[in-house]
Amino acid sequence: LTFPLLLVTLLVSFGSSMLYGYNLAVVNSPAVHIKAFYNTTWARRYGHGLVPGPLTLLYSLTVSIFALGGLVGSLLVGLLVERYGRNGALSRSALLILLAGGFMGFSRELGSPEMVIIGRSITGLHSGICLSVVPLYLGEIAPRNLRGFLGLMPSFFICLGVFFAQVLDLPELLGEDRFWPLFLSVVVVPASLQLLLLHCFPESPRYLLIERNDVCGATKALRQFLGTPDVQDVIEEMKEEQRSLSSVEMVSVWQLLRDRSVRWQTLSVVVVNAGMQLSGIDAIWFYTTIIFENAGIPVSQIPYTTVGTGAIEVVVGLIGCFTIEKLGRRPLIITGFCTMGICLAGITVSLLLQTALPWMRYVVIACVVGIIAGFCMGPAGIPFLMTAELFTQSHRPAAYIVGGSLNWLCNFTIGFIFPFLQMSAGAFCYLFFCGICLLVALYVYLVVPETKNKTFMEISHIFA
Repeated sequence: LTFPLLLVTLLVSFGSSMLYGYNLAVVNSPAVHIKAFYNTTWARRYGHGLVPGPLTLLYSLTVSIFALGGLVGSLLVGLLVERYGRNGALSRSALLILLAGGFMGFSRELGSPEMVIIGRSITGLHSGICLSVVPLYLGEIAPRNLRGFLGLMPSFFICLGVFFAQVLDLPELLGEDRFWPLFLSVVVVPASLQLLLLHCFPESPRYLLIERNDVCGATKALRQFLGTPDVQDVIEEMKEEQRSLSSVEMVSVWQLLRDRSVRWQTLSVVVVNAGMQLSGIDAIWFYTTIIFENAGIPVSQIPYTTVGTGAIEVVVGLIGCFTIEKLGRRPLIITGFCTMGICLAGITVSLLLQTALPWMRYVVIACVVGIIAGFCMGPAGIPFLMTAELFTQSHRPAAYIVGGSLNWLCNFTIGFIFPFLQMSAGAFCYLFFCGICLLVALYVYLVVPETKNKTFMEISHIFA
């Protein structure tokens, strides 16, 4: 692990992946303040406030528009990485955050709820691009024995982003009503840092050699990343992959879906990416405050309880980064989904019994911690890592479009319908997510092979 390799991993994870986690959690606690702003603005414009139903609908749109932006961003990934490269796509996408921060930061001053919604959609667009491009970039620059460690680093920073949002939302920091626009727009700081520094690092060597046929540029990039002049073995491996793809152009999404030779890889990407969002983790992140309120936890204690769950999440995410190369991908993702399923069932039981047994509120907290810990253990990052590992260069961008699109579509669906699902089904709504988690774990156990320490060509041969 060289210093340039570690530094670029930390930079793109901090400037891109962390913002995804931050934007997932940033709308959780300020919901009351943002709804009050919407209501006041509506009354000023039309002479009457919003009734609870339309207000809930408008706020659900604010939460879920992030995922719609992400869906659009994921559809642009193939075009961006082919035209600008991996590094270039990440640099350009940072400009989106500066624009979004301006919209959200000045929304209250200008009395415009629309600016909050537009800003949220632009942050989603940025996250949709980066959530696919960051693991693609890191998967291509990492030596195969470090692919798991570097590939899970973005997921650790996603957890860190959630934790930072929870800490900044404390009443002592930015949790007061007057600070919520600043709270939403603080994302410009990491994005600016990435924009300033990312040009110091080279493009993906695999992209340069296989797609651009730039052997000299790929060699120079490898020497900088690996810290050694002797990179001939890696160059030969890339050339072997290039020769195997010499008669195959970069495939489109439609071609990928019709290609029978990669149908199990494609199905695996579909299952784990859709399962990651339908596991219920977004419902937990978006609506932690509501879940704790329903469990009977005093409102004054909720922000600190939430920060405690976030701290555990960061620790588990870090453990995942350091254990993935030892334990492998399959054990971590199976254990993670099973843990989430059991804890989701535990939330249902706890909420049903908490009226008769008030101490069950602490079981709810433990189950929320278990869900987040299970997610950070593997499902948070391994699906993106798997998408890079299961496909060769010609199919990889299309695979990221498929996986990313499903990821964001499911994210939007859960973010939008969860408040209504909770109102109609009560505590039983978590059993739906429980079933999804256990089914995904079973699929991975039966179908997906271990990819630890294998080349991309070796992984393709395993599926073949």
